[in-house]
Amino acid sequence: MSRYLIAVDLDGTLLRDDKTISERNLRALQAAREAGHEVMIATGRPKRHSIMYYEQMGLTTPLVNFNGALVHHPKDANYAVTHRPIPLKTAHDIIEEVADTKAHNIVVEVTDHVYFQKDPQEFYSPYAERALSVTSGNLLTHLQDEPTSLLIHATKDHVAHVRSQLDDIHAEAVLNRQWRMPEHMIEVMSKNTSKALGLQEVSKHLNIDRKQIIAFGDEENDLEMLDYVGTGVAMGNAIDQLKNVANEVTASNMDDGIALFLEERLGIKV
Repeated sequence: MSRYLIAVDLDGTLLRDDKTISERNLRALQAAREAGHEVMIATGRPKRHSIMYYEQMGLTTPLVNFNGALVHHPKDANYAVTHRPIPLKTAHDIIEEVADTKAHNIVVEVTDHVYFQKDPQEFYSPYAERALSVTSGNLLTHLQDEPTSLLIHATKDHVAHVRSQLDDIHAEAVLNRQWRMPEHMIEVMSKNTSKALGLQEVSKHLNIDRKQIIAFGDEENDLEMLDYVGTGVAMGNAIDQLKNVANEVTASNMDDGIALFLEERLGIKV
């Protein structure tokens, strides 16, 4: 039997809309592990917002956070951590260019330390949950370490301009992605960052060839991952761009798409 590495995105993929994992998906992934396959999480979330699912699933594999900007092993202190941050000068330049007129707020994360340009209101409070520290105020003053992630909540009138500016001026240093929810949130990461790079590291650590990786995703930040692996699976609720890259399309995150695919492909009984 071939040994697979099964990589799952969280939001919109493994997680239902209420941010829980269905019993069927849990059973399918557990059955896959019992059959000798490896299961891992590859998410845009930070560690503090994904470790609870890692523990719920009983995983023992490395964890890919921040879309590959942070790759670490929650169970192995000897695992070589990879951190791909944004150069500090670039981050400061972007923050200065966006200014108050183009963004409702800016959220910067240095691993699990969180910085806000403006005091977080209720909309932003989830970003501060479980943070090691929370700082609000002038980011040009407070931010003195290279950030893992930079989130710009752009105004509706400026979102296209901000993304264009990032592409035109900072393309050599960073890449940016726009989220569907919340609307107009622009995620900025180091240019040398992707879930695909994270999977490359983990599969090497586990001695599993890329052709033996099955990856599930739904959003723009899953494009490189699904293109890289042997079997890229887009959820039924995925964006069209991802479905065009994927090898296969399964049911939605609300219809146990991961379980349905694994049950058929791996012959898993749950």
